[in-house]
Amino acid sequence: MENAPGDDRTPQLPRPDHEVNPGGVPPPPPTDPTQGRTSGLLMETCYRHPDIRTGVHCTRCGRPICTDCMNAAPVGYQCPECLADARKSGPRRRVRIRFLVGRPGSVTTAILAINIAMFLVEWATGASRSLYFGGSDQKLVNLGAIYSGGQFGPGIVGGEYWRLFTGMFLHAGLIHLAFNMYALYLFGFLIESAFGKVRFTLLYVLCGLMASVTSFAFGTPGIPAVGASGAIFGLLGAWVAFNFRRRQSGPNRFQLQWAAMLIVINLVLGFSLAGVDNLAHVGGLLTGIVAGGLAEGIGPRSIRRPVQVAGFAVIVIVGIALTASRVAALR
Repeated sequence: MENAPGDDRTPQLPRPDHEVNPGGVPPPPPTDPTQGRTSGLLMETCYRHPDIRTGVHCTRCGRPICTDCMNAAPVGYQCPECLADARKSGPRRRVRIRFLVGRPGSVTTAILAINIAMFLVEWATGASRSLYFGGSDQKLVNLGAIYSGGQFGPGIVGGEYWRLFTGMFLHAGLIHLAFNMYALYLFGFLIESAFGKVRFTLLYVLCGLMASVTSFAFGTPGIPAVGASGAIFGLLGAWVAFNFRRRQSGPNRFQLQWAAMLIVINLVLGFSLAGVDNLAHVGGLLTGIVAGGLAEGIGPRSIRRPVQVAGFAVIVIVGIALTASRVAALR
């Protein structure tokens, strides 16, 4: 290499290492901050698998984790221990049950539970072991079926008046129970919301009792009868009374028409099928219409409460009179 003209500078040659370090010991290699990195990531060994190198770290504790230990998080990845801690400290997920038309009220739920529990008792004792009919009439009577008296025991004629109440919580078979409980869920949800817990309970019990009384007073003696359908028909009658008062409103007018259609369909089916206690259905329905009107209130506000008390008392008196008359006739 030649110097350019007029350039007195001598080219600088590389100096040997012994001149840089007179002691003759080579200098230590410079520290490389990127040593151990791949593509800009700090490569370390997984804290759970020391033989696996990784560039991913837990976003909570910072420990290196391999692909087997990575758990996707809202930000980055977490190690198994941090994920377990987050699950323990996080809010627990609530189980939500979806209902067809809405969550049933507490009284409706209690009645559903009692009927289902009693059917399990029937199944366990052999009183009912079929889809619709079957089982043992004697065992059904022992559990509290509506029974006038005869070969299975003294019955109502013999003073067992409590059967008029207990019979509404028994069923002849699984399909019988399923239809009644589905209807109770549908109407119970609506009517309990409309009338409130106290009046709804009163309506159900009163309609169920009058349905039993009607079945006993006008039915064939010596045949056990069971079912909640009389009380449910009563709820349907109360729903008719409730919406009839509000029939000027479009939604209430629709509910009234819907209820009337269901009543007609079920009555026609009841009279068309053998083994259906239609007397209980009619008795419960008529009681529900009257009792529903009373529960709503009749007359000026100042006299509604006395009218309610007097009206319910009359219904009870009619039930007692029909029962006493039938007992006297069968003795």
